[in-house]
Amino acid sequence: MNQKFQSRCIVLCSILVIGLSGLPARLVQIQVVDRQRYAESSRKTYHRVEKLPAIRGMIVDRNEEPLAKSIPVATLFVDKKHLNDPNLAADCLAFQEASVTAGWENLDASDRRKRIASMRGDILGRDTAEAIVQKHLAHAVGILARPLGMRREELRDKIEKSRGQWVPLAKDIPEDVADMLREAVEKNWLQGFEFENSIKRWYTAPNLATHLIGFTGEVEKTDAEGKTTHQVVGRFGIESSMEEYLAGRDGWREHRRDTRGLVVPGNSGSLLPPRAGLNVQLTLDMGLQAIVEEELDATLKEFESAKGTVILMDPASGEILAMANRPHFDLNHKQNIAENSLNYAIQTTYEPGSTIKIIATAAALNEGLVTPQTSIFCHNGYFQDGAVVVKDSHPAGMLTFEGVLMKSNNIGTYKLGRQLGSSRFYDYLDKWGFGKKTGILLSDESRGTARNTGNPMDFSRATFGYATAVTPLQMACAYSVVASDGKLRKPKIVKSLVANDGSVIQNFEPEIVSEVLKPATAAKMRSSLQKVTEKGGTATQAAVPGFKVAGKTGTVHKHNPKGGYFANSYIVSFIGMMPAENPKFVCAVVIDDPRTKKVNVYGGTIAGPCFRKIAERVAVRMNLQPTEPVSPPLASSASPQSR
Repeated sequence: MNQKFQSRCIVLCSILVIGLSGLPARLVQIQVVDRQRYAESSRKTYHRVEKLPAIRGMIVDRNEEPLAKSIPVATLFVDKKHLNDPNLAADCLAFQEASVTAGWENLDASDRRKRIASMRGDILGRDTAEAIVQKHLAHAVGILARPLGMRREELRDKIEKSRGQWVPLAKDIPEDVADMLREAVEKNWLQGFEFENSIKRWYTAPNLATHLIGFTGEVEKTDAEGKTTHQVVGRFGIESSMEEYLAGRDGWREHRRDTRGLVVPGNSGSLLPPRAGLNVQLTLDMGLQAIVEEELDATLKEFESAKGTVILMDPASGEILAMANRPHFDLNHKQNIAENSLNYAIQTTYEPGSTIKIIATAAALNEGLVTPQTSIFCHNGYFQDGAVVVKDSHPAGMLTFEGVLMKSNNIGTYKLGRQLGSSRFYDYLDKWGFGKKTGILLSDESRGTARNTGNPMDFSRATFGYATAVTPLQMACAYSVVASDGKLRKPKIVKSLVANDGSVIQNFEPEIVSEVLKPATAAKMRSSLQKVTEKGGTATQAAVPGFKVAGKTGTVHKHNPKGGYFANSYIVSFIGMMPAENPKFVCAVVIDDPRTKKVNVYGGTIAGPCFRKIAERVAVRMNLQPTEPVSPPLASSASPQSR
């Protein structure tokens, strides 16, 4: 044998042996070392999991009127990997051609698939890959553009110019439109188009109780394939604080594709049904809420103010019947949320002025230091106690305990507080819940400030409404102590959790926070506060014909964050209860910085009339029966009586 030829054979055989010897090693690497990676890649290609979103629970009022509900919607995605696969696109084109051939209607499913497979082979052999993809895209755009409300050119540009594998083409597609689009995709064998089911939150009365109901938002997530999905979560108000009950649990449905990428039916283990969220029933009465909102808007407009709140409570249970805040926003459109989302009732802190005089007066009465008829010398408007000087712009000499409240006298109130002592006074502030959160089931509640600094001047000011910061809700709760049996109750906004079948899962019972006053003291305070709305009191404009009304006015200079107080800027308030002898509701009205020149700016001239208008309408809705003869309205206005 030729030596040269023999050498060549040896070299060739060596190359073959060395090359083939690497195959077992490569097979071992593929089957053992890289098995998981290839399996995962294959799974992603032929496996899809469709999210089945849980229906978010409804929010309803105490009368089961829906306030927030969920609407099923969908997002249409294009999977550009499948869209640009000529093998998949050929299936669609083959179906398109086969479905118009003679005898198609008479074929069964098996024969139809055979005809499609035959034509698919012809298309792949006849056309280039690019031509197949472009024809499929043009066909898909022609079918989908109109139902999506888009022009063909617009839809095609959106698909072709987008980056990434997963491209959202349309969001919040109504359920009926999404079903029609799904049917069109399946019927026409369109490839690369997938739907993600989701939920859109809808508010039936988007301008009522906005800060209380709150709203949802979307959390954006991107999975390993680059597909962006959205999860609806509570962002504010009840939607946020009750998220764990409202949300439910999403389910999923598994889809598998065959080797050509066509979806094949899943097996019995490929579905996890979603679990709906619970419905949250609030204590709100939307009829009362509408009354409160209308009258608050009218008052702010009349007296030229942009901010304020009204809180309507049931003093016997602590239930919030209505709560309105201004400024506010539309829950469905969510415009100007950044500027208007402050919940004035629970997040704004202010010095309460004379409305807090019930603390020193009721505490002195509760401790047996005075009676309603005890006389108190009020020093004709100027009183000095060591370094402490207390003035009153409405000088008075001798007043009874009831007269101190009726005339809203600062000196008389301070003298009652001094008789009580600063230690006991601040103990009562604590029992009344000041300086701490009320615990209402709403987020971001302020606690206010009620701190014993040991400074005699701070103590004197705290007795008649300064040197203490409160929220309107704390004040409404405080007056509910007087309006009921002397107990402080946690404000209640959630009544119950209810399943979709109507069964009650959990009731939220009233909670007593502390025992503040003896029931007899609370009754005496109601009687004393009734004088405030009668002739000679500071709140004659809060009187409601046919009913006895008890309450208290408040007028306070607004604090300047830079120090001191604004000269001509006030917060005015009136907190009242009706009927005075056995109150069915407490209503707190707080108006921030009214700029009106029509009347002198006092709680009695601005907040008092707002209370009266609300109380008159609330009495009708609650079917409260008048107990007093109706007399002509008391004259009142800008006299020094109004404070």
